Amino acid sequence: MSDPRPPTRPGGARSDRRILADFSLPSEPGNERAAMDRVGEAVRELDLEARVLKRLKTAVAEATMNAMEHGNDYRPEAPVVIRVLASPEDLSVLITDGGGDPVPAPGAEAPDLEAKLEGLQTPRGWGLFLIRNMVDEMNVTTDRSHHTVELVVRLKGGRDASETA
Repeated sequence: MSDPRPPTRPGGARSDRRILADFSLPSEPGNERAAMDRVGEAVRELDLEARVLKRLKTAVAEATMNAMEHGNDYRPEAPVVIRVLASPEDLSVLITDGGGDPVPAPGAEAPDLEAKLEGLQTPRGWGLFLIRNMVDEMNVTTDRSHHTVELVVRLKGGRDASETA
C-alpha cells in the first residue's frame, strides 16, 4: 500500500497551520476510541469549550470507524492516518484510509428515520450525517488510492456547528 498520508489539505495548502498530531492506527474495531482520545489530547492546548470538544471527538470516532470499515475493510495492516492541524482561525482533523468504496458526497441527502424503519432506506448511513452536524465543516477528497475526510472546527468567527445541530 502506498503512503496513506494526504499530500495537502483538501482545500489547499496553508502555511499558517501547525501540526498538533500526526499518527496512524491499525484498522481494528475499537481503535476509533484511541483516535478520539489522541485527538482530544492533541487539541488540549486550544482550550476548546467542553461541548465543542465532545462534538469533535464524536466526529473523529465516527470518521475513523468509517475509514477502518469502509476504506480499509478492517485490515489491521492497512492503517488509518490522522493528522491534526491548527491555524489561528480553525482546527482541522484529516482522517485518511486506503480507499475502497467511494465516499458519499458530504451534501448527500439526510437519512430519513421513517423510511429506514419502513425498510425503504438501508438502516445504515447515519455516519456522515452525524459527522457533518458535529463540526463546522466537513470535506471529503479521494484520489486513486486514498480517501481523506477533513473535519473543521472554527476557532474564530464562522458558524458554530452546535448552534445548528
